[in-house]
Amino acid sequence: MSDLFNPGYYTEDDLRRAGFRAVGNNVRVAKNCVIVGIENISLGNNVRIDGYSTLVAADGGHIRIGSHVHIGGYGFLSGAAGITLEDFSGLSQGVRLYSKTDDYSGASLTNPTVPEEFTNCKSGPVHLGRHVIIGSGSVVLPDVTIGEGTAVGALSLVTKSLESWGLYTGTPAKRLKNRARGLLVAETLLLEKLACAKK
Repeated sequence: MSDLFNPGYYTEDDLRRAGFRAVGNNVRVAKNCVIVGIENISLGNNVRIDGYSTLVAADGGHIRIGSHVHIGGYGFLSGAAGITLEDFSGLSQGVRLYSKTDDYSGASLTNPTVPEEFTNCKSGPVHLGRHVIIGSGSVVLPDVTIGEGTAVGALSLVTKSLESWGLYTGTPAKRLKNRARGLLVAETLLLEKLACAKK
């Protein structure tokens, strides 16, 4: 089988040499990702970041990724004010997380080429709790916490914090119903299996 169109993944050994703040075990980052502010990015165990994703944690920002986290291809994480993805959270393809955005009202100038004194950016950390999943093409804006176990449907816009264990969708995202918690049983079984494998 040809690897002609497969750029492959860096291993955790490659990533540790690159200068990440922390890198766990069984970590894979696609070789065609763009990463800025590498020294401000932490990766837990069992993490995979797929191709064409961009992670930006420069200018005092940070991105902290827990264990058993997947970031689908073409993701964008803007960590200027901080982004945290807790264990077992995940982003489907094309998800955008913004911890800082411009003011679109017209009251100030926009874009990063303009000095900060002439802009009115909104900023605040983005925090995804354990077992949060964000569907393809969704956007999460600054100063948002998504509670444990919450699922956000594809093409949703998250403008404010979401409560735990809900299923949300829409623009802006609204709660449709509660999310099942059966995955907590699966988590326990997986962690027991991993603990036995280490013995």
